[in-house]
Amino acid sequence: MEIGKFFFVSILLALVLGLVQSFEFTEKDLESEDRLWDLYERWRSHHTVSRDLGEKRNRFNVFKENVKHVHKVNKMDKPYKLKLNKFADMTNHEFRSTYAGSKVKHYRMFRGSRGGTGGFMHEKTDNLPPSIDWRKKGAVTGVKDQGKCGSCWAFSTVVGVEGINQIKTNELISLSEQELVDCESDNQGCNGGLMENAY
Repeated sequence: MEIGKFFFVSILLALVLGLVQSFEFTEKDLESEDRLWDLYERWRSHHTVSRDLGEKRNRFNVFKENVKHVHKVNKMDKPYKLKLNKFADMTNHEFRSTYAGSKVKHYRMFRGSRGGTGGFMHEKTDNLPPSIDWRKKGAVTGVKDQGKCGSCWAFSTVVGVEGINQIKTNELISLSEQELVDCESDNQGCNGGLMENAY
């Protein structure tokens, strides 16, 4: 997996988690500074975010800009809708440095072969459907939250194993990402890693 794909997967995971843990607002909430402040207080309560008074004013200003951005994008003719999530009072830079910044020196992890031929062994693939939604077939567990731990490598590994296990046994079992984070020695725990090493 190259660094660009790793970054994309990290951001995508955050967006998916954000949709699951979203917070609704209406046009009326945007009508005045007081209403925006009330919205911010409701959002803080919903996501149990505590801030001291000085930090609260700064965070409110960031929140306000993010609310306006979400509202503006949602008024466009897009195939998706944005929502406020637990990251709504963070700047883009803060979000990326906190949640999307692996601390692993990836170029070192790609050196050398991990064994095997590198080829893909598969059954006959002539008559495959153009796509399969494994969620509809019950092969995907619910969304999980890795928090501030840089363990997307463990989450992506586990979801793959959970899915293939369900496809083969018809039983969906939620497995432990934490076990990989704690016990897999070729990766860096919460400081990042590669899913290939976890297999």
